[in-house]
Amino acid sequence: MFQSLRQPAVMTVTLAAAGILMVTMGIRQSFGLFIGPIDKATGMGIMSISFAMAVGQLAWGAIQPIAGACSDRWGPDRVLIAGLLILALGCAVTPFIGTGLGLTLTLGLLANIGSGAASFSTLIGAAAQRLPDHARGQASGLINAGGSFGQFVFAPLVQKLIALVGWMSTFWVLALTALLTLPLIRKLSPREHNKKTTVAAAPVASGPGLKQTLKTAMTDRSYLLLSLGFFTCGFHIAFLVTHLPGEIDLCGLPPSVASWSLALIGLANIFGSIAAGSCIARWRSKYVLALMYASRAVLILWYLMMPKTDLVFYIFAIGLGLTWLATVPPTANIVAKLFGTRYLATLFGLALFSHQIGGFLGAWLGGISLTRFGDYSWMWWADIALGVMAAIVNLPIREAKIKMQTA
Repeated sequence: MFQSLRQPAVMTVTLAAAGILMVTMGIRQSFGLFIGPIDKATGMGIMSISFAMAVGQLAWGAIQPIAGACSDRWGPDRVLIAGLLILALGCAVTPFIGTGLGLTLTLGLLANIGSGAASFSTLIGAAAQRLPDHARGQASGLINAGGSFGQFVFAPLVQKLIALVGWMSTFWVLALTALLTLPLIRKLSPREHNKKTTVAAAPVASGPGLKQTLKTAMTDRSYLLLSLGFFTCGFHIAFLVTHLPGEIDLCGLPPSVASWSLALIGLANIFGSIAAGSCIARWRSKYVLALMYASRAVLILWYLMMPKTDLVFYIFAIGLGLTWLATVPPTANIVAKLFGTRYLATLFGLALFSHQIGGFLGAWLGGISLTRFGDYSWMWWADIALGVMAAIVNLPIREAKIKMQTA
């Protein structure tokens, strides 16, 4: 395993990106655990808090292509520094907010813009331009696993901190954690890379500029189908990360089941992400994606048929975790195959924006469902329908067959 990453310089770049993503995704994916405590302390109401979370999903996606374009133009250093500082600021000021509008501005916009700037598009784009072709698949899987490991670590830790020191102090701990991640950025710096590494990354080929590349992408059927499938992924993830604690509460189970379910999703996705990185080296990414989306539809149908016990939630979480964010490596791989790596951060960022439009709807509509109907039943059926649709639309994507290397 990880034969492509054995060179020290390759592993250094990969682990630095994974470490940053561990913190930014771990913090962001734990925000759903604050819904109940914030509602009890401020009386904002689940619908107002869900809307702030939904805006956060959209903001996280909207910043991806912008951060990616800035990273492609000026390098990842400044983008990552700004992202971590904004994330820390958003977490630090949220405890002082007592209105829905204020929460939308701090936790919704600031924290998610910061997290998004220091997330997938910038990190995967930065790593792809500094690694040789043969290492990119496994590297993207390991970087993605870093985000999943963050969810595994942060979810139970945040739940425990909320119980011990309160939700306000927990936000300040998260802000400090974001700041402590800043030194890792040096390992992704082009200057650091050029100075210390002997790895020959693939040269950046000359070709059309960013404007022409974007114009081509926006009319490319395969890219649009890929983004449509990614929309479904965002809908699933945002609905579950925001409202799984509420679903578990409706079933009469303790909050610890919610935090451990989120942790198990993250743990399982470590293996899912690494497996996805290996699979895309053997099989076409569009088939990997189609299988992932179809498996989610089947798993949710199974969940609806089962009694709602803590064991069922844990099995459900592990099953979801295997594909949770494992869609990222094959999606990024298809974008790179279609358009190359020169503007990968920008184009993958745009695909992530589609992902987060789905995320906005998943988080917001989940809150509306609970407020209007008292449960999430119709959201689960929407999840199933979207999973089937995503599996189907990935099949016609234009992707060359894998050429297996021979020894």
